[in-house]
Amino acid sequence: MTVASPLGSPWPAHAVRGADGAVRVAGVDVRDLASAQGTPAYVLDEADFRARARAWRTALAGAFAGIGAETDVYYAGKAFLSVAVARWAHEEGLRVDTATGGELAVALRAGVPGADIGLHGNNKSDAEIARALDAGVGRLIVDSLGEVDRVVAAVRARGDGAPPAPVMVRVTTGVHAGGHEYISTAHEDQKFGLSVAAPATGGDSPAMTALTAVLDHPELRLLGIHSHIGSQILDPAGFAVAARSVLGLRADLAARTGYLVPEVDLGGGFGIAYLPGEVPLDPERVAKDLAAAVDEACATLGTPVPRLSFEPGRAVVGPTTLTLYTVGTVKPVTTEDGRTRLYVAVDGGMSDNIRPALYGAHYHAALVGRPGAGRTVLARVVGKHCESGDIVVHEVQLPADVAPGDLLAVAATGAYGRSMASTYNHVPRPPVVAVRDGSTRVLVRRETEDDLLALDLG
Repeated sequence: MTVASPLGSPWPAHAVRGADGAVRVAGVDVRDLASAQGTPAYVLDEADFRARARAWRTALAGAFAGIGAETDVYYAGKAFLSVAVARWAHEEGLRVDTATGGELAVALRAGVPGADIGLHGNNKSDAEIARALDAGVGRLIVDSLGEVDRVVAAVRARGDGAPPAPVMVRVTTGVHAGGHEYISTAHEDQKFGLSVAAPATGGDSPAMTALTAVLDHPELRLLGIHSHIGSQILDPAGFAVAARSVLGLRADLAARTGYLVPEVDLGGGFGIAYLPGEVPLDPERVAKDLAAAVDEACATLGTPVPRLSFEPGRAVVGPTTLTLYTVGTVKPVTTEDGRTRLYVAVDGGMSDNIRPALYGAHYHAALVGRPGAGRTVLARVVGKHCESGDIVVHEVQLPADVAPGDLLAVAATGAYGRSMASTYNHVPRPPVVAVRDGSTRVLVRRETEDDLLALDLG
């Protein structure tokens, strides 16, 4: 009998290494998968995805039920969205959050009811707003004062008797959280949302101005207030601070207008482990901490607890996926401090994972097609693109005998790998292959050179 050992975090839940040194994910040997599908390929553990979706839904529902509040969990499709993934999320009790018309189209194609879809976006087109209304989306998240008027116009264009558009107003609380400045989305100097801070010259805050403007229009129905403080957050304290700010704004609006918004969305951004030894946010711990913070804030403000909604994306899909590569060129390079670093080039790179180049994000890699030599060496995994910044893994210990033709995998690439993929240098994008119970299913097929040339009109 073959003895298999789980790879553990940050790898997919059902990734194991057999006695032969090869890795299997959900019973599928990566060597067989590479032979059938080619490399690079994103390999997604379906059961892991479903389990993580359920874990967030049940943890949040349980914790907030304890303070008398109901919850909704929206899968943040920007992390990775396909028809099958949107369907899985909905089957596990999640709604779907979209950020563009394209993401909305995928969710609708998956059969997700419009009422279970939200549409974000700081610069929605008139066509996207109209399409969302046609689909009967459950909520439009308004991101600017000008957008209030544009949604009003879209409702009026639908004629007399059109139902009011359900909207939330996205606000920025000043809480700066996340792994990089570009993914911290609640500080003041950035493109998202409306500040809760009153201007130095006096008067209402931009957030309060937008909220009262929504209430002034019968074409709109104000569902609530939305906040999102960043991505890859590993300290839940920031969520509690943001919650208190948003709940305070809710109470201020009620004192002024008599209308207490029924819902508050605290966004997503829950962090995951990318490297061995890192500790991801635990759904139950986050849920309990947030429920306690919301309960305390509402008690202090003297307001009832609202319905709460959340938007995990990376925390659901990120750890479920690895990217499978084939090693090409291997060469030692002497570093400035006199060390030797082995540069291991793979058949993908920044076109299938831009985050190391864009954010300086760190990943972990391993040989997965065979056992390696007992001795390891300092290595850097790089891609095939014509850029010195085309780095997939900055530093990792790999077996000293790593060689061309080896299979190498990079962990935790489910979030933003395929979503942010490009065809830089005219390299076609990899497929997304789901694995479950020993079988494979292609969710998104590999792009081909014919696909690229079909767009070129000559």
